[in-house]
Amino acid sequence: MTATLHHRSEGPATGPALLLGPSLGTSTALWDAIAPELSTAFRTVRWDLPGHGRSPAELIGPGATVAHLGTFVLALADSLGLDRFHYAGVSLGGAVGLWLAAHHPERVDRLAVICSSAHFGPPGPWQERASLVRRAGTGPVAETAPARWFTPGFADPGLVEDLRRADPEAYAACCDALAVLDLRDALPLITAPTLVVAGRQDPATPPAHAREIADAVPGAALTELADASHLAVTEQPGAVLGALREHLSAPGPGKGMAVRRQVLGDAHVDRAQAGTTNLTARFQDFIARYAWGEVWTDPTLSRRERSLVTLTALVAHGHLDELALHVRAARRNGLSPEEIGAVLLQTGVYCGVPAANAAFAVAQRVLEADGAA
Repeated sequence: MTATLHHRSEGPATGPALLLGPSLGTSTALWDAIAPELSTAFRTVRWDLPGHGRSPAELIGPGATVAHLGTFVLALADSLGLDRFHYAGVSLGGAVGLWLAAHHPERVDRLAVICSSAHFGPPGPWQERASLVRRAGTGPVAETAPARWFTPGFADPGLVEDLRRADPEAYAACCDALAVLDLRDALPLITAPTLVVAGRQDPATPPAHAREIADAVPGAALTELADASHLAVTEQPGAVLGALREHLSAPGPGKGMAVRRQVLGDAHVDRAQAGTTNLTARFQDFIARYAWGEVWTDPTLSRRERSLVTLTALVAHGHLDELALHVRAARRNGLSPEEIGAVLLQTGVYCGVPAANAAFAVAQRVLEADGAA
């Protein structure tokens, strides 16, 4: 029987398939904080690199390439009866996803590339690391891994131990694959809707690598996470989870996020995404799916009418910062300054004169700044 990659399947058997690829030196445990949440909606399949976790080491040897790893993933998908699947991968696992989407576009529905690159730098350092591991085992690279993987003060001893247990020859063969990897010319061939996620403090694949992918893949979206290094799925699981849910669940570009941008503007949404942390990620995901993906898209009321209702509610509760945001949104939704003034005058009757007075001050400031007063 031909050896195959070890994998772990979770979630409904009839759900859309989502393959989760690992970073070099890690195992399926890399996804422990995210896979259970994703498995409520997807049939998630985590897989181990050869010689990592429980995958056989003999699958690869010296001179391996990312194409070899990609064919193993396709064989795994075939064995599970998956003709098409979503794919999300970290670092080397992300590069495998790029190769799959570029060379087998008929298999990949949606792609997420996390803390990865289309070209991991010159071959020399990878060849040196491969030589070190073949000579001394994975212990020396395990000692330095936390500085490459995590921001200062964060630790995950379990993942470091996974690296120590990795088969040296298989690990070195993966280094061989990274040494020769260059997918930059293939990026424009990718047709799957693509999300690229970067950790702003990632020394292994800095944000510039993510921007290179996002700029080259047609229509790709880019999210940069503050306070995250190379293994952002471990350091900022909530933020990564929210980004993946928005990207993978949407029928086109994320419906909720598209409406949010149309109403509130790209600048505001970009600031909100850039400021997303592990604490706020699930709330941001909730807002995108519920407020913008369901309520604001309900055709019963027009966007003009929704702006009228929203302005009134914000005045009534004294949410003045949010009111400023929605005065601008009301202008995007077609309300004139006179109509906004009429709404605020109405609030003076039903919400009280002090509330309306504060609201008029906010609206005046916003409209003057926008040249619309």
